[in-house]
Order: sequence, then C-alpha cells, then structure tokens
Amino acid sequence: MAYVVGLTATDGCLLTGRRAINFKSADKDLVLTYIDLLGRTNKIVEQRTRAGRIVYHVQFSDSRLYRWFESIGLTPRKSLTLGALLVPPEFLASLVRGLLDGDGSISNAVWKADTSRRSDYYYEWLRVRFASASRPHLDWLKQQLSGALGVRGWIWIDNSRTHPMGCLSYGKTDSIALLSWLYADPDAPSLRRKRAIWDDYARRHPNWIVQEAASIYA
Repeated sequence: MAYVVGLTATDGCLLTGRRAINFKSADKDLVLTYIDLLGRTNKIVEQRTRAGRIVYHVQFSDSRLYRWFESIGLTPRKSLTLGALLVPPEFLASLVRGLLDGDGSISNAVWKADTSRRSDYYYEWLRVRFASASRPHLDWLKQQLSGALGVRGWIWIDNSRTHPMGCLSYGKTDSIALLSWLYADPDAPSLRRKRAIWDDYARRHPNWIVQEAASIYA
C-alpha cells in the first residue's frame, strides 16, 4: 500500500465530491500493477492526448480508500498542494519507489569529457530525479531521504511554466545509494523499464553497489 500511495501521489487523482479515484499513466504495466495491488478488476481505458500520445487510465469509486488517502496527506488537486505523507519509516522505501515510478526518472549515460589532455576519457553518470509542482513536498522528500540514507540532493525550480515545476535531483554516488535501497527486494512492485536501467548499471558495476549497500545497512 505504501507503493500505491506513492503512485497515487504522482499519477493519481482524488475526484472532488465523487469519492472516486483516478489513476493515469503512459505505462500500461503501471496501471495494471496499481489495480492488481488494490485487488480490483476495473477496466483500463486507452486514451489519446492532444499531443497524440497514448495514455491508460482507470477510475473507480471507493469512499473508504478515498478517506484513507486523505488521512495520510493526499488531497484533490494534490499536484499543487501535496506536502508530507504519513508513512511509517519501515515503508518509506516502498513509498519512494512509487513516487519514482510515477513522476521520477533514472538517467544513465556515458559522456566524453571535455578535456584537451586526453581524447579517450569518458565519464558515466547516473542520476535520479523526482518531479513535483509542490515545493513543500520536495522539501519533505529531501528531508526524509537525508534522514534515512544520508543522501543530499538539490532542488531546482522551473519558473517558466504557468505553475512552476520543481525537481529534486541526486548525483551519481547518492543515486547508487538510493537505488540500492529502493530495489533491495527483487520481488517488490516496480515499473520494469525504470528498474531495468538500474539492473543494467548494477550488473556492470557490482563492486560499487556492494560498497554502497554496506554503507546503507551498516
């Protein structure tokens, strides 16, 4: 349920006055996982956006679940009002994995360094980002991850939009620690295409991963 809360806080919506819950994603697998974890069999609807993309969504009424979501910090129009989420420390990783699968990203690539001394110097970077239009939510998330893992991260705000969009980013070392923690359980629910990026990186750099895992659980 902590993972479901993370997904709802990002790609979900509490519909005002109807006690209904809507969940929408461009990843059909994520919508399937969402309703499966809730034990529901609602129909998934395919919809084309104005930009021509295909998204999938499911909507259902459940007043009890709706009230529970509200009690732990979710609200209608939560993209602008989201703040802290009430989650026991032992379930924080599952919640954060849901936030990452909803509105986060994992980037991994190799860049050639801009140097005149060596033409064969390459740098591989790994970065984790969490996006939100609510600065208080990003501040809360940064604080939670700092307390749990000691990772630092930084927040930047894009003010060019009608509603400013914020991003909490983590550099390579902190991303290794964060992803080692989020994906420690191979059977935990997650979005496969994002987890595959981490699995590939971990496979190619096993020694670094072992060191980071040891520092987290020491």
